[in-house]
Amino acid sequence: MSPSSSTPVLQRASAFTGRWFAVLVLAAGGLGLLLPDTLAQAAPAVPWLLALIMLGMGMTLRPVDFAVVVRTPWALGVGVAAQYLVMPLTGFALARLLDLSPTQAAGMVLVGASPGGTASNVMVFLAKGDTALSVAMTTFSTLLAPVLTPLLVLWLAGEFLPVDAGALFVSIVQVVLAPVLTPLLVLWLAGEFLPVDAGALFVSIVQVVLAPVLLGLLLRTVVPALVERVLDALPLVSVAGIAAVVAIVVAGSADTVLTVGPLLVLAVVLHNGVGLGVGYGLARLTGLDVPARRAVSIEVGMQNSGLAATLATVHFSPAAALPAAIFSVWHNVSGSLLAGWWSRRPVERAVAERDRVG
Repeated sequence: MSPSSSTPVLQRASAFTGRWFAVLVLAAGGLGLLLPDTLAQAAPAVPWLLALIMLGMGMTLRPVDFAVVVRTPWALGVGVAAQYLVMPLTGFALARLLDLSPTQAAGMVLVGASPGGTASNVMVFLAKGDTALSVAMTTFSTLLAPVLTPLLVLWLAGEFLPVDAGALFVSIVQVVLAPVLTPLLVLWLAGEFLPVDAGALFVSIVQVVLAPVLLGLLLRTVVPALVERVLDALPLVSVAGIAAVVAIVVAGSADTVLTVGPLLVLAVVLHNGVGLGVGYGLARLTGLDVPARRAVSIEVGMQNSGLAATLATVHFSPAAALPAAIFSVWHNVSGSLLAGWWSRRPVERAVAERDRVG
């Protein structure tokens, strides 16, 4: 980035939002509780806010970022595999272990089956982790979401409520199996908690996630000078967007949030903690360096809970979005604390230097 493309004020503002991201999200959740009737009316804006965040993430990418696949394919493979195995199965296991209601269980699975969150890249940067690997993991988990998220939801969702097998078969053939072969597995794995319209779920993820990210990448490629001038503002836009999503989602479930028992909170905290811990452990066991371990840990533990809340609200019920709403707040708190702790512990600078050169 050229010096002229940013200002010290904008850089300080971005640094401020990075440091106080958890507090800002907590404040947004509190605002949702204080003004539920007002903010709940903004629910239709949630998909657009999420799309704006994803557009911003796409604008931070360049084709060269995908070179990390060639440079460290093992690290990327380990990270993405952990993302889509550890979190969905952990969400399912916790729902069964803690005997959550079918609606809450569906929400837990949907959080676990969502791709990495956009805030994770900021957390990895603050944690002095492998930022390039973080971006690649977020990107690839997002690109895989239209296939894997419906598939995982449908696999892990038919145990608690009845599923219309005939309609599920038609959805597989019409929406997933025809365009791509992999979706057969996705649609098989998702109907265990509530009936799911796989086709609508697939379309929602494409519209809210895939299209904005690709558009952002295209803008970065076609008009790089313009994008460079606004890059420093993107963290502010993302933080504001995520905070707004949290406020609206919490407002929409304010009554439930105020009466939610400690069991669901415990489930969310454990879900996030298992993701962070197992992600780091798997990265270490597979021989990744410390910056890469930090990236995998944060990427696995931090989910795109805004997407999960949106899909839960549209395809299940507002109550099903409650785990995502709690996760939205908690994972930003835990991620910020972990990033702050790691930022004070030095690591090899080779990765940081490579990212700047690349």
